[in-house]
Amino acid sequence: MEFRIEHRKCFTIIGFRKRIRLQFEGENHQIDSLLEKITDKVKEELLSINDTDPKGLLNVSAAFSNRTKEGSTLDHYIGVAAEKDGYEGFDSLSVAESDWAIFTAEGKYPEALQNTWASIYSEWLPFSGYTLTGGPEILWNEDEDRTKENFRSEIWIPVRKRG
Repeated sequence: MEFRIEHRKCFTIIGFRKRIRLQFEGENHQIDSLLEKITDKVKEELLSINDTDPKGLLNVSAAFSNRTKEGSTLDHYIGVAAEKDGYEGFDSLSVAESDWAIFTAEGKYPEALQNTWASIYSEWLPFSGYTLTGGPEILWNEDEDRTKENFRSEIWIPVRKRG
């Protein structure tokens, strides 16, 4: 499993938020109404304030009612990372300073991505020497064409060393 650990100072997710139900397989169409808000004009505006990594439009999951139970609820954001807050007309999520485990997923969407998520929790996390911080989980996609056979994503999970 390809991954790296990076330390990031605090930042803010700026975009749109919706409370949805956790779904482990297939495309989650509860997110469609958020995607509809990302018009070309809104995308341009969001990208203009994206002044820190990860760059580009992000899918962010936070405030899980139960991270391991399908059907539980969470806040889902579509937005960008920025160093400051307070952009009118957008929802925001403050993200604490943390170490991040960043995993690469490549292959057919959404299967490769969902298989990577499963491997993170079942194979990597138990033996990694790290534990979850409880912070938001971030998904970065290389581009918007999810039909590509080699669709590439990164999964960002905030972690801290055990012990």
